[in-house]
Amino acid sequence: MRSVLQYLLLTFFFVVLFISFEAKATHVRAGEITARRINTGSASALTYEIKLTAYFDMINGQGAADAQENVTFTIGNVNSTSPGVVLVAPRIKPIVDIGNGTTRNIYIIQYTFPAAQKYRISFEVDNRNNNVLNIGPPPTQNLNFYVSTILEINANFGLNQTPVLLNAPIDLAAVGQRYIHNPGAFDADGDSLSYKMFVPQKSLTNGAGINLEYKDPNLVGAPGQTEAGVSPATFSLNSITGDLIWDAPVTKGYYNVAFIVEEWRDGVLIGQIVRDMQIIVEDADNKRPVLEPLPDLCVEAGTLIRQAVKATDKDGNKLTLTSNGGIYESTLVKPALASFTVANQGALSTVTGQLLWQTGCDHIRLEPYEVLFKVEDGPATGNPAFFRKLADITTLNIRVYGPKPLNLKAVPATDPAGTAYRLTWDPYKCQVSGAKIIIYRSEGCKDIPEDVCITGIPAGSGYTEIARVGVGELTYLDNTGLEAGISYSYRLVVAFPRPGANPNEPGSLVGGGQSVASDESCLNLPTIMPVITHVTVDSTDTAKGVITVRWTRPTSLAGIPAQYRLMRATGQNGSVFTEVIKIPTQLDPKVADTLYVDKNLNTTANAYRYQIEYYTTRAGALALQDVTEPASSVRLEQGAADPARIRLNWSAIVPWSNERTVHRVYREDKARPGTFNRIDDVQVQAGQPFNYTDDGTDRFAADGIVNVTISKELTYCYKVETVGSYNNRQIKPDTLLNFSQIICVSASDTTKPCPPVLSIDPLDCAALNAAPETFCDQATFTNQLTWTYPQLPCDQNLTAYKIYYARYEGDPLTLAGTVTAPPIPLATSFAHEGLSSFAGCYYVTAVNGFGTESAPSNTVCKDNCPMYVLPNVFTPNGDRKNDVFRPFDCPAFVQSLTFRVFNRWGAQVYDTKDVSINWDGKNKSGKELSAGQYYYEAVIYFESASKDAKPTTLKGWVQLMR
Repeated sequence: MRSVLQYLLLTFFFVVLFISFEAKATHVRAGEITARRINTGSASALTYEIKLTAYFDMINGQGAADAQENVTFTIGNVNSTSPGVVLVAPRIKPIVDIGNGTTRNIYIIQYTFPAAQKYRISFEVDNRNNNVLNIGPPPTQNLNFYVSTILEINANFGLNQTPVLLNAPIDLAAVGQRYIHNPGAFDADGDSLSYKMFVPQKSLTNGAGINLEYKDPNLVGAPGQTEAGVSPATFSLNSITGDLIWDAPVTKGYYNVAFIVEEWRDGVLIGQIVRDMQIIVEDADNKRPVLEPLPDLCVEAGTLIRQAVKATDKDGNKLTLTSNGGIYESTLVKPALASFTVANQGALSTVTGQLLWQTGCDHIRLEPYEVLFKVEDGPATGNPAFFRKLADITTLNIRVYGPKPLNLKAVPATDPAGTAYRLTWDPYKCQVSGAKIIIYRSEGCKDIPEDVCITGIPAGSGYTEIARVGVGELTYLDNTGLEAGISYSYRLVVAFPRPGANPNEPGSLVGGGQSVASDESCLNLPTIMPVITHVTVDSTDTAKGVITVRWTRPTSLAGIPAQYRLMRATGQNGSVFTEVIKIPTQLDPKVADTLYVDKNLNTTANAYRYQIEYYTTRAGALALQDVTEPASSVRLEQGAADPARIRLNWSAIVPWSNERTVHRVYREDKARPGTFNRIDDVQVQAGQPFNYTDDGTDRFAADGIVNVTISKELTYCYKVETVGSYNNRQIKPDTLLNFSQIICVSASDTTKPCPPVLSIDPLDCAALNAAPETFCDQATFTNQLTWTYPQLPCDQNLTAYKIYYARYEGDPLTLAGTVTAPPIPLATSFAHEGLSSFAGCYYVTAVNGFGTESAPSNTVCKDNCPMYVLPNVFTPNGDRKNDVFRPFDCPAFVQSLTFRVFNRWGAQVYDTKDVSINWDGKNKSGKELSAGQYYYEAVIYFESASKDAKPTTLKGWVQLMR
């Protein structure tokens, strides 16, 4: 009896030992973790479904695989070292046999995250396959398997789910043949995906993974060669497509590799998945089948796609052709879903499949749909033991774009604010919830390239977004920023939300793709008022300089008395205009009354700025009808000194465009003093000043070639002619030619002037707070700048000072004005007028006679004086005296405000963002509040020189009396 009992105990011990061994046996080949947010109906809910897709080895570890009824997830904050939350997830049936001795096992659990943060979700299990050749240390069955996914939860992202990987990671590779794997990643939210290699990991602490000893599979054993016979073998991952290519294996066995799938939204990385996968390399007598590559498709929503896919096998083996991708899954895209059919599946060595997909409006998105096709071979006859099933894959990218908005028209409209145009268009074909129609406008009629794979408005086309309206709208009134004499072009583009986005959630309208731009509607504004067309320098002199000014004749009835008044200011940005001449006119096209030659100017030292005041007869008297946009003369200066070249810079502040045209450069012919030879035509781009470097070569042959050798001992004289246009077919001439003044310069001046010393008039905030009414009726403000220039040894041969300005500290400063330097450098000043507030920063530079500009002076900044004073009593009793609660006098320099009122128990009864508050003693529902004491909080952002200015919070009480 005792021996029987000992036998039974021994048997039980071995059974337990066997079960324990089976539980620890090698069984994990590959896997990844994905997550998707569950739509619970609440925008604030943070419930996610977490899923592990694991691939188990049924050849060497079936017992352990069968016993893996559940797995453990660890969830921790990426930026925290505290222990994470541990979740046990059950296995979801069925278990799918995917071939090659491998099953796919799914484990799912739901979890509600405590807060919006960045989390790492990880999984580890004992043990990996044994005999993996490129990770260590061996034996690899003692290494656990670890993968993780980083999920960033952010309210601005709205509903979000990680990509899903639709292609299983287990395929056979053959020695000497190219192997390719693609995960078939699909993001249902339309986010952008990228790929990068990673190192397989283990974890001993359930924390962040620990890298294993790893080397690329092509580095195992002797150097190999590619399938085409090129040495060495290669192993790579395409960061855009996700194609993992090993060309080609040398040694049979198991290999594990890992890569990261990154998820991007609007340029922000919002998540990443690690896939750890196994490549099984075998000796094979057969050749892998081949799929023909497929070109990318760009189709308009509503297109029925019929795409043929062909595969062949050199050995005559029978082929099985399959396809996967998000377009087949109702959980990933809205119907209609795609279908893929193959005639003679598994029966022939050449097979052709057909993809059918009826696209629709719900399929529009920015990122293309990636569809994966996979072909596998099988034995031609029977099933020989030596036969190894090989595969090839290819992907098809399908981009579905929005239809073009149709029948856009723009016509003049009546608007009390001034010039206005009414836009209309046909009802849009795709009424997708949350979509917006973007309205673009440009000056001048412009063609843009039409390419269905490039939706929206191409960058650099000159169009600017002016408004967005709902996709169901059919009209828009444009009444802002329109100028007389300018022709305007309009186009429409429809922007779509991300697929599956909730329009009520933050960020849902971003990144969902666009339509093709509509056809242009080009509207020539009638030139009912004059516009300046020419300010050209005819003669350069310190006292006898001449400038010719031309303008257009208004389209009014001839014979009615009218008058032009030509106004002039000194400097390209001059703002103090004085009258030059009154020119009476009968608006007779036969009379040359739209030209004036302005004489006796110092065109050597100064640029000049002109504008026309146009008066018409009203009630028998002249009344101001319009003032043109000002236009300056072209100012030419020497650029940075160069002993072997002459550098030229020029600019003109004008209402027409001189950009992206060909300007003309002239140099005086020393053999014929006073005669200027055209030496080059310069293709200028956007942005002033324009520039040119003369190396002495005459590149314009039409008026004769006159080359020179630039010498620092000689002086050279230049002028330039700008070529511009209003881009308005009604303004003649179409091409506007204007000369600069003449400058004579040398290449020998290499010394920059010294920087000036700058100061700005300060504000007395105490005095201003005592009298805030100072600014009540003031629409614009002026900053007074003064500076001094150092004495010798600094260069005293100055011609001008340039004043630079930026609205905010830290922003690049741009030219705000130019001041002529006095003969003897003294304290100089500049009034920067027309500002919306005092806030801003400045520096000044000095310019010498050779046009060389100094380094910037010290930078000075000025800020506003915040002024906002509230009373402590008001009486909303309808007697029109003190009926509303508002600031004393008028608030100054207030950019925005949030004002809230609370009763004595702390309940909010009123709020507004009105800068003047204007609280009438009622709550938000319009009901009168009872008399008593109320408490308020005002959070005020004042206009400041700093972009990151902190808000000012005012707290107090007010007595409401009736």
